Amino acid sequence: MSVNPTRIAIVVIAAIALISAGCHVNRPPNDHAVTQTLYQSMGSDPRTFNPILLTDAASSQAVGDLFEGLVRINPVTTLPEPGLAASWEFSDGDKTITFHLRHDVKWSDGAPFTSRDVVFTMRVIYDPKIPNSAEFSMTVDGQPIKVEAPDDYTVVMRLPRPFAPLFYSVGFGIIPEHVLEPVYAAGNFNHTWGIDTPPDKLISLGAYQMDRYVAAQQIAFRRYPSYWMRDEHGGQLPRLHGQVLLIVPDQNPQYLRFRAGLTDVYSPRAEEVNGLRDDAARLNITVKKVGIDTGSLFFAFNRNPRHYVQNGVTDPRYKWFTDINFMRAMAHAVDKRGIINLCFRGLAVPAVSDTSPENKIFYNPNLTDYDYDLSLSAKILDEAGYRMIRPGVRGDPDGHRLVFSLTTSTGNNVSDEMCAIFKQDLASLGITANYRPLEFVTLVKSLDSSFDWDCMLIGFTGGLEPNDGANFLQSSGNLHLWNPMEPKPATPWEAEIDRLLNEGTTVMDPSQRAPYYWRIQQILHDELPIIQTVRRIDYIAYRNTLENYDPTVWGLYKPEWIEFRPQ
Repeated sequence: MSVNPTRIAIVVIAAIALISAGCHVNRPPNDHAVTQTLYQSMGSDPRTFNPILLTDAASSQAVGDLFEGLVRINPVTTLPEPGLAASWEFSDGDKTITFHLRHDVKWSDGAPFTSRDVVFTMRVIYDPKIPNSAEFSMTVDGQPIKVEAPDDYTVVMRLPRPFAPLFYSVGFGIIPEHVLEPVYAAGNFNHTWGIDTPPDKLISLGAYQMDRYVAAQQIAFRRYPSYWMRDEHGGQLPRLHGQVLLIVPDQNPQYLRFRAGLTDVYSPRAEEVNGLRDDAARLNITVKKVGIDTGSLFFAFNRNPRHYVQNGVTDPRYKWFTDINFMRAMAHAVDKRGIINLCFRGLAVPAVSDTSPENKIFYNPNLTDYDYDLSLSAKILDEAGYRMIRPGVRGDPDGHRLVFSLTTSTGNNVSDEMCAIFKQDLASLGITANYRPLEFVTLVKSLDSSFDWDCMLIGFTGGLEPNDGANFLQSSGNLHLWNPMEPKPATPWEAEIDRLLNEGTTVMDPSQRAPYYWRIQQILHDELPIIQTVRRIDYIAYRNTLENYDPTVWGLYKPEWIEFRPQ
């Protein structure tokens, strides 16, 4: 395959600038090991500290260690393990689950954790006035799960039928009823625990408490001294005394901070892996290959009539993005091999499905990718009536020029390069993509409130249980990007996905459930509301002074055991 020299220039210029900057970094000493404080970077400020209202990765990262669920998933075995619930049992043909809560758990204000907190949390989740993602994976046959609290340390959930994904769905963070119920009753829950909340007002029970938040700078955490978990010798956990998340929107400074010793853990981009490997001994770090990314990175096209149909007038872009021929032409215009070679230095694989190959049971191995073929794209467009108006300009059947916006989040060179490649290939087809990256917070607002976007390169994290992505897959989902929160399925294929999601949850054996999710992947592949790009091969770099740091593709194994080796 020939490679466009302009594309090489785009990548090389960025790489030279980064390497030049990296050659003159001095590594000042730090006291991370002495203070047992782990430093990491995050790409943007959080949008909320309310664990129920999470929709973005930054907010999830900010509060992830503050709250816990009834169960947790072991990232090695991928099986549920006790969390705030010490044990549980099934009855009534697996339609009733009784959870027995731990007796030694206290909120950070000293109040005991009880079953009332679980009941209240689920009440909030199921409230239609509270926008959240947990509701979609906790709904059975369109109905909420009935929950009871016969005493302070027992929770009983009653389901209309067996619900296979339950234990992958009840890991949502529990919130304190004694603090938030009055706020909820007053109708102010959606405005509670925003990022302007003083950290000491965030009443939590996780391994850490928030110590301070300085916008655009950092979030600091201290170990929660009354955390319930203990090690095998009865010692206090977590072993780290604190954590600091440095807010660094651009990944180049994140990389330089890690090389300088200012952070202790870093997820390198492909172009940084070999350099870190070469310098591993001098930097006293380990660079570990983790596996294929469990998330997805795709181009989404907006199909939301609330944005494109105004006062009875339909914007032509709506017709393009809902035309399967146009979308097939777009799919054949994504140069995945070029992206892998130029943007990921070969450290990626083509993505065909929204489910990662690391999900050994639920990944559909039978999908055929859309080959990169601009001649075929042009042929499909021509036959569908999207013809060249003049050299370099293509129009739709009504004569409108094919022009739309292309965006992604700022601060990520790889995303910029991917969009540059796609923009260039579209231009060769006579299509103009006006590229303008957006700050992450602005980008999220355009997705969940203004709906003002055309084409977007965006990534989602992935999970073990496909039903946990119901807020993306279901037509009524708040993260159903191309047309969120549909009152009813807008298309027959979206209705089929809704049905398959529901039916799949009735099958308790994972191997027998797989065909339902394989069919969903096939529908997304054929109907193209999103166009998959590539999945990077994940690496993690970390200080050799860290002990018990054990990353897997599904998360850290026993993160509470992480500590710095005494100096």
